[in-house]
Amino acid sequence: MPQDARARLDDLRADAAARVTAVADALDALTHDRSSLNDDDEHDPEGVPLSAEWSRLQGLAEAARSELTQVDAALARLDDGTYGICTRCGQPIPAARLEVRPFAELCVPCAEKQR
Repeated sequence: MPQDARARLDDLRADAAARVTAVADALDALTHDRSSLNDDDEHDPEGVPLSAEWSRLQGLAEAARSELTQVDAALARLDDGTYGICTRCGQPIPAARLEVRPFAELCVPCAEKQR
Protein backbone atom coordinates (compact mmCIF):
# COMPACT_ATOMS: atom_id res chain seq x y z
CA MET A 1 0.00 0.00 0.00
CA PRO A 2 2.70 2.63 0.76
CA GLN A 3 4.07 2.60 -2.81
CA ASP A 4 0.58 2.92 -4.31
CA ALA A 5 -0.28 5.55 -1.70
CA ARG A 6 2.82 7.59 -2.52
CA ALA A 7 2.08 7.57 -6.25
CA ARG A 8 -1.52 8.55 -5.63
CA LEU A 9 -0.59 11.28 -3.17
CA ASP A 10 2.11 12.59 -5.52
CA ASP A 11 -0.50 12.81 -8.29
CA LEU A 12 -2.96 14.57 -5.99
CA ARG A 13 -0.23 16.96 -4.88
CA ALA A 14 0.72 17.83 -8.45
CA ASP A 15 -2.94 18.43 -9.31
CA ALA A 16 -3.56 20.60 -6.24
CA ALA A 17 -0.36 22.59 -6.81
CA ALA A 18 -1.35 23.19 -10.44
CA ARG A 19 -4.79 24.40 -9.32
CA VAL A 20 -3.21 26.73 -6.75
CA THR A 21 -1.05 28.25 -9.50
CA ALA A 22 -3.86 28.46 -12.06
CA VAL A 23 -6.27 30.12 -9.65
CA ALA A 24 -3.57 32.55 -8.48
CA ASP A 25 -2.94 33.47 -12.12
CA ALA A 26 -6.67 33.96 -12.70
CA LEU A 27 -6.93 36.14 -9.59
CA ASP A 28 -3.98 38.22 -10.78
CA ALA A 29 -5.63 38.67 -14.19
CA LEU A 30 -8.93 39.60 -12.55
CA THR A 31 -7.16 42.11 -10.30
CA HIS A 32 -5.57 43.65 -13.38
CA ASP A 33 -8.92 43.75 -15.22
CA ARG A 34 -10.65 45.16 -12.19
CA SER A 35 -8.14 47.99 -11.79
CA SER A 36 -9.06 49.33 -15.24
CA LEU A 37 -12.83 49.28 -14.67
CA ASN A 38 -15.16 51.27 -12.49
CA ASP A 39 -16.24 49.72 -9.20
CA ASP A 40 -19.87 49.32 -10.21
CA ASP A 41 -19.81 46.08 -12.15
CA GLU A 42 -22.97 44.65 -10.62
CA HIS A 43 -25.12 45.82 -13.51
CA ASP A 44 -22.89 44.58 -16.32
CA PRO A 45 -25.14 42.95 -18.93
CA GLU A 46 -22.13 41.29 -20.58
CA GLY A 47 -21.70 38.53 -18.02
CA VAL A 48 -20.74 37.63 -14.49
CA PRO A 49 -19.93 40.62 -12.28
CA LEU A 50 -16.26 40.83 -11.36
CA SER A 51 -17.12 40.67 -7.67
CA ALA A 52 -18.90 37.34 -8.18
CA GLU A 53 -15.96 35.99 -10.17
CA TRP A 54 -13.58 37.22 -7.46
CA SER A 55 -15.55 35.37 -4.79
CA ARG A 56 -15.66 32.20 -6.88
CA LEU A 57 -11.91 32.28 -7.51
CA GLN A 58 -11.19 32.97 -3.83
CA GLY A 59 -13.20 29.88 -2.90
CA LEU A 60 -11.35 27.76 -5.46
CA ALA A 61 -8.00 29.08 -4.22
CA GLU A 62 -8.85 28.27 -0.61
CA ALA A 63 -10.00 24.75 -1.53
CA ALA A 64 -6.85 24.05 -3.58
CA ARG A 65 -4.55 25.35 -0.81
CA SER A 66 -6.41 23.26 1.76
CA GLU A 67 -6.10 20.11 -0.34
CA LEU A 68 -2.41 20.78 -0.92
CA THR A 69 -1.86 21.14 2.83
CA GLN A 70 -3.75 17.90 3.53
CA VAL A 71 -1.80 15.99 0.88
CA ASP A 72 1.52 17.32 2.21
CA ALA A 73 0.52 16.16 5.70
CA ALA A 74 -0.37 12.71 4.33
CA LEU A 75 3.00 12.49 2.56
CA ALA A 76 4.72 13.39 5.84
CA ARG A 77 2.78 10.62 7.62
CA LEU A 78 3.79 8.23 4.86
CA ASP A 79 7.44 9.20 5.34
CA ASP A 80 7.32 8.72 9.11
CA GLY A 81 5.43 5.43 8.91
CA THR A 82 2.12 6.63 10.35
CA TYR A 83 0.13 6.82 7.12
CA GLY A 84 -3.13 4.89 7.38
CA ILE A 85 -3.22 5.18 11.18
CA CYS A 86 -5.85 7.40 12.78
CA THR A 87 -4.18 10.43 14.34
CA ARG A 88 -6.78 10.50 17.11
CA CYS A 89 -7.26 6.89 18.27
CA GLY A 90 -4.29 5.12 16.69
CA GLN A 91 -6.42 2.48 14.94
CA PRO A 92 -5.87 1.61 11.26
CA ILE A 93 -7.87 3.63 8.75
CA PRO A 94 -9.76 1.20 6.48
CA ALA A 95 -8.35 0.85 2.97
CA ALA A 96 -11.74 1.77 1.50
CA ARG A 97 -11.62 5.14 3.28
CA LEU A 98 -8.08 5.77 2.06
CA GLU A 99 -9.20 4.83 -1.45
CA VAL A 100 -11.87 7.53 -1.36
CA ARG A 101 -9.88 10.05 0.68
CA PRO A 102 -6.16 9.24 0.39
CA PHE A 103 -5.18 12.07 2.73
CA ALA A 104 -7.57 11.01 5.51
CA GLU A 105 -6.01 11.32 8.93
CA LEU A 106 -8.98 10.04 10.93
CA CYS A 107 -10.80 6.72 10.88
CA VAL A 108 -14.55 6.89 10.21
CA PRO A 109 -15.67 6.77 13.89
CA CYS A 110 -13.24 9.56 14.85
CA ALA A 111 -14.22 11.64 11.81
CA GLU A 112 -17.90 11.26 12.75
CA LYS A 113 -17.16 12.41 16.30
CA GLN A 114 -15.44 15.52 14.94
CA ARG A 115 -18.59 16.74 13.13
